[in-house]
Amino acid sequence: MGGLLRKLNLKGDKVIWIIILLLSLISLLVVYSSTGTLAYKVKGGNTSYFFIKQLILLGGCFCIIYVVHKLPYFVYSSSANVVLIVSIGLLILAKFVGTNLNDASRWITIPGIGFNFQPSELAKLALILHVSRTLSRYQSDKGCKNEAFLKIIIPVGIVCILIFMDDFSTSVLLGGVCYLLMFIGRLARKYMLGTVGVVLGLVILLIVLAPMLPSIGRVQTVRSRIVNFFDKNETKVGNNQNYQVEQAKIAVVSGGIFGKGPGNSTQRNFLPHPYSDFIYAIILEELGWFGGFTILLFYLFLMYRAGLIVRKCNRTFPAFLVIGLTLSIVFQALTNMAVSINLIPVTGQPLPLVSMGGTSLIFTSAAFGMILSVSNWANEEEKRLNEEKDKNNS
Repeated sequence: MGGLLRKLNLKGDKVIWIIILLLSLISLLVVYSSTGTLAYKVKGGNTSYFFIKQLILLGGCFCIIYVVHKLPYFVYSSSANVVLIVSIGLLILAKFVGTNLNDASRWITIPGIGFNFQPSELAKLALILHVSRTLSRYQSDKGCKNEAFLKIIIPVGIVCILIFMDDFSTSVLLGGVCYLLMFIGRLARKYMLGTVGVVLGLVILLIVLAPMLPSIGRVQTVRSRIVNFFDKNETKVGNNQNYQVEQAKIAVVSGGIFGKGPGNSTQRNFLPHPYSDFIYAIILEELGWFGGFTILLFYLFLMYRAGLIVRKCNRTFPAFLVIGLTLSIVFQALTNMAVSINLIPVTGQPLPLVSMGGTSLIFTSAAFGMILSVSNWANEEEKRLNEEKDKNNS
């Protein structure tokens, strides 16, 4: 495998490249298996259509990773503010001219090609870039300077509020990643505690007042999902959220330890969105708990490899960038898995690099490319320092 990576001139952490390849292969396998019913509904029974589409998308994503990982990391630092402004503009634009998909106007349709673009995915990258850059600029021996707080919290608040109206789970995950970055960046404790108190208070207030605020975004949908999750009354299983959960439970239990085998899922015919939101349930049904745990290990091992990259970094921005991007990918993966096994309410988060889709795949690939870019720089820097050390010793 290492020889193949060298022939392709792939730089950076080789283990992360292998994780990307394995997740992509699993994606092709499970998407082909889980889209059979969808193919009969919209493509006249052409079951190869979505497999080929996913193969082309993953091929394009590999190109994105390759190009992005070849760029030096300081390119991302210098462009952070511009990308953030553009992403905020697109989020606002989506409120007025956005395409209404899944009862939420959070998509922009690109004229001519009909491609639906989700601006919140760009905003995730932009905000992590901005927070990483700001934290690195205001670092001192005693921690992060207080001036950094407003420069971080205002953009974070604007982006998360704009996303919150249409996608509660994405805003929470993104806000959580930014908060952890601020914590790791050693912002003053008073600011960290104050932020938690204000955010929790606003979210609780909004959810409590949701019945009186039916027209604000998807607040009612969020509230109903939370209520359905905590309401264990078995007579209330007629709504869509509970139906999804029940079908996912059947898939998880029927898979057993080793699963039914690839392509042998039965719940794919009953479970809504088995190729995206609930793809992990199909994985557990076909590959069993063993397969599901293996995929979980891929994401956890990604976190471990990211930690090794951070240890090699002798500058703060690339270290913060790798931490933020990795946390974003891993937290999203854990959220998707937790929904499938009914640990948390339904969120609609796809499984990174596995679920079928366009926008999420594209920006997840860009995130992987940035992580590998930093890894490549850290390896080269380590090599240079070792050569200088050897020269001085000789």
